[in-house]
Amino acid sequence: MKALVTGGAGFIGSHLVDLLINEGHEVTVIDNLITGNKENINSNARFIFMDVCSPDLETVFTEHGPDCVFHLAAQASVGESIKDPIKDSEINIKGLINVLENCKKNNVKKIIFSSTAAVYGTPMSLPITEEHITDPISFYGVSKLAAEMYIKTYNILYGIDYTILRYANVYGPRQNYNGEGGVISIFINRILNHEPPIILGTGEQTRDFIYVSDVARANLKASISEDVGTFNISSGTAISLTQLLDSLSYIRSVKISPLYQNHRIGDIAHSCLENRMAELKLNWKPIYKLEDGLKITLDYYTEHQSNLVKGAIHK
Repeated sequence: MKALVTGGAGFIGSHLVDLLINEGHEVTVIDNLITGNKENINSNARFIFMDVCSPDLETVFTEHGPDCVFHLAAQASVGESIKDPIKDSEINIKGLINVLENCKKNNVKKIIFSSTAAVYGTPMSLPITEEHITDPISFYGVSKLAAEMYIKTYNILYGIDYTILRYANVYGPRQNYNGEGGVISIFINRILNHEPPIILGTGEQTRDFIYVSDVARANLKASISEDVGTFNISSGTAISLTQLLDSLSYIRSVKISPLYQNHRIGDIAHSCLENRMAELKLNWKPIYKLEDGLKITLDYYTEHQSNLVKGAIHK
């Protein structure tokens, strides 16, 4: 397979590129390196420095002729989407349309789109199934939902096959721990800097954490599946932030005491995604237990401790 991975220098994208290369596929990566890191890119992948909104994207498609596009390039910060909804929409909607137009012109067989649990908004029931109402409470969730609708409409009008993957809280090595990165990388960042993790709220809020290698494997499974549809990619298990810190304390054999700050308006109290449809249709289910993924992630950041940045708080 000739694969094009947008955002392939990023956290999830770079893990996907590694997996595709290991499976023997030919991979082209495009990334503007605003949030991605060139050091993340597998040396056996072809790298093109480019923004997905660029008109030059057409050249990439015509010269490299991908069979499948994995679209991970995005503005992925809820906070930034609130501060600058125009920029959020330009990247997450305009960039996606640019990719879809080039898929149409170049007869790309399939697009795999990285979406998010943020499209659901505040859960009406748990665990959240794919049939749950979509009612996002952030511009990030809105732009991702709009992107999903564009993809479905391109399928109806032009026959471009697709798989939409709605991720729970992804964690693992290479995740950005600065600003609004994932809670696990931010907690580890502060722990390794001998600073107490900061919890906004009581710590009883729950999240569904899924290890990045499982997410990469879901993308690969989606690329070979004949099913067109939308699937939750998750562990299917909820854990509170207090329990998360307890697990990190156990791994490090030291008591970790957090600082508590006021709950942030707009944060969802509880989130857990059901992953049964992905298992049924994509033949995918998570392999990594949280404790195992946490240990791998902690070991990674310990090894790269000299690059850690102080001052981040949880998402």
